[in-house]
Amino acid sequence: TVQLVESGGGSVQVGSSLRLSCTVSGDTDRSNCMGWFRQAPGKEREGVATIFTDRGSTYYGDSVKGRFTISQDSAKNTLYLEMNSLKPEDSATYYCAADSSWSDFCAPEASLMDSWGQGTQVTVFS
Repeated sequence: TVQLVESGGGSVQVGSSLRLSCTVSGDTDRSNCMGWFRQAPGKEREGVATIFTDRGSTYYGDSVKGRFTISQDSAKNTLYLEMNSLKPEDSATYYCAADSSWSDFCAPEASLMDSWGQGTQVTVFS
């Protein structure tokens, strides 16, 4: 199994930036796809960004393209999400996730992931 722990959430003003972190541990030998997802109250879970951890290719949801950046630091076993130009509609609980099996498909689709962190809250206010 893969263990994921998110951190870095908080309450910020519209237009500001925030960086989320996800520490990764456990059996990651067969995992090559990770991502960030978010869910606001009363709404379905939304794909934010994903990354092929073996090759570095990244994919983003339409609502965050040009504003968010997903990256990784293999030496620190950490996944990041840099969020810029934050909007009130970005407010949600953000989850780090991983596909524990080797995959040739790594899109920001929640159904692809089978390991999840506990989530970290992000609130953007005017």
